[in-house]
Amino acid sequence: MGWVYSGKLYDSKFQAGCYATRIREGDWPIRPCLPRFVFVYRTKKGRYGVKFLW
Repeated sequence: MGWVYSGKLYDSKFQAGCYATRIREGDWPIRPCLPRFVFVYRTKKGRYGVKFLW
């Protein structure tokens, strides 16, 4: 089992954090079950993304 990375990168940590919160609360249409871990990460170019683990 590995990390699942969201397909979009964000310019600010706040935007990525908002998306991560939506995933944690289950407010997203992709899957009905909630992931165990959700993290915001920073790329080498300074953009932010969200990764999660089922």
